[in-house]
Amino acid sequence: MRIPANIKDKVPPFMRNKYLLSIILFLLWIIFLDSNNLISRYKELKYLKKLKTDREYYLARIKEDRSKLEELKTGNRNLEKFAREQYHMKRPDEDLYIVLTPQENRRAERRMH
Repeated sequence: MRIPANIKDKVPPFMRNKYLLSIILFLLWIIFLDSNNLISRYKELKYLKKLKTDREYYLARIKEDRSKLEELKTGNRNLEKFAREQYHMKRPDEDLYIVLTPQENRRAERRMH
């Protein structure tokens, strides 16, 4: 099939190159249409990075909690100290004063709302 000359002249020269067209189509396919396209790959890598930072945070928390648990197992004195600090427990003849840093105060206010 022969293309008329007037239509052929209307097509820009770079669009006549079959190799360039095939590269452009390939890039469009890879970026947008493929099931493993670059856009979804970027989102997955971003999500993986978030999961890794979350993992590091939780591993640090586990380590911290294990050390607190070991400290609590060492004696009743440490258990009493923990109960007083964490749960604000007191003896009947005591008065309890809680002093919070501004950061702790904001956390406490958020928990109440």
